[in-house]
Amino acid sequence: MKGIWNVVHGLKPIMLMVLVQIAYTAVNVLYKLAINDGMSVKVATAYRLAFGSAFTVPLALITERKKRPKLTWRVLFMAFFCGLFGGSLFQNLFYEALALTSATFVSAIYNLVPAITFILAISCGFERLNLRAAAGKAKVLGTLIGIGGAMLLTFFKGVEINIWPFHINVMHPHQHQNGHVADSGSNLLGVLCAIASCFSFALWLTIQAKMSKEYPSHYSSTALMSTMGAIQATGFGLCIERDWSQWKLGWNIRLLAVAYSGIVASGLVVIVIAWCIQMRGPLFASVFNPLMLVLVAVAASLMLDENLYLGSVLGAVLIVCGLYMVLWGKSKEMKKITQLVPSEIIGEAEAIEVVVAMSTSIPVDHDKCHHHNNQSKTNNNTGNVDKDHDDLSKIGEEDDINNR
Repeated sequence: MKGIWNVVHGLKPIMLMVLVQIAYTAVNVLYKLAINDGMSVKVATAYRLAFGSAFTVPLALITERKKRPKLTWRVLFMAFFCGLFGGSLFQNLFYEALALTSATFVSAIYNLVPAITFILAISCGFERLNLRAAAGKAKVLGTLIGIGGAMLLTFFKGVEINIWPFHINVMHPHQHQNGHVADSGSNLLGVLCAIASCFSFALWLTIQAKMSKEYPSHYSSTALMSTMGAIQATGFGLCIERDWSQWKLGWNIRLLAVAYSGIVASGLVVIVIAWCIQMRGPLFASVFNPLMLVLVAVAASLMLDENLYLGSVLGAVLIVCGLYMVLWGKSKEMKKITQLVPSEIIGEAEAIEVVVAMSTSIPVDHDKCHHHNNQSKTNNNTGNVDKDHDDLSKIGEEDDINNR
């Protein structure tokens, strides 16, 4: 029974990450339905971040009320850009691409984030092109394969693939036709929005890494990011979307989409991912990203009446292969770092031991040593006198015996 429990406990991070990808799949499907229902992308983004902020702020106040570090202007400045690149700008671009293209396309393009992050890291000087090492070659080759897969996914369709004998079409017929017209006329704009969203998310990862060092409180930083993003997205939405009917939420798909994405995707999922990263590391969480692409492709072809083409499948496969090559290269570099750290710690420990040994031999009282030496000499002399006295007494006793 104990062995079964250990197996279940070991599989818990895997099952949770699968549930995370299912949750993200539901977000993409619900957003596609809400946008198809006529909801503005700007309004949907503002409401999602507002729901996320309303959920994460009380959570941060409760869980980190005693261990929250001091909030500085520099932290607020970084939180503003985290809310911009990881919240308002990213989601506006991502869901605009979702409205103009398809759920399968944006899910596939999203897997380019590690490759784009690698390109930005090289451009900013955070990483170097180490083409002599296998890890460096894998990251460069994976980036090129991912970009090639994105181009194949965008510009090549090929043969249509039917995987379902039936379809459950939940899209409205007349709006879906208009969507096709808009898609044929604005497909390039949707592609550009999708790629720009990846760049925005990659910039957020870079800024978030610096913010985590200066403000190491996960829930509080997430709450700050959601709040900043909600303020930005609401201000942008109010400036662009003047139709107040767009801002009204009823008991319909719009409320379900923004509430679910804000509470579940921006709240509970963040907690689950943080726990999985703590248990297995960030690479473990990244490996499950392509699962969302498969789930979205299956759900979109079944419920959203999206057609699968050979070019889409091949491009998605290339993007996933490039993703895993970049992750493999990154894992090899992390292993080298972890192998170097213990040796450095051992070297430092040895140096500390040497310093301690030298320091313990330095503070010596010479007067005490001189007194100790004199005392030892006196003891030695006393011992010699006693020894001579004993020898004389023995000689005297021997003479007495002989005289007798």
